[in-house]
Amino acid sequence: MNPDRKLIKGVVCGIRVEEIEEKLMQDIRYLDKLVDELARGKSMKKILRKV
Repeated sequence: MNPDRKLIKGVVCGIRVEEIEEKLMQDIRYLDKLVDELARGKSMKKILRKV
């Protein structure tokens, strides 16, 4: 998994991905969020919200 995945913020299925405590479920939701945003046509730069 990419270490930058922690930069993905937002809500998936009504749950904020950055607030999920179980690491495996959080990784799954990061991937889910990434796929959803890419399907909507957003660029990786906007999804990752580089600081």
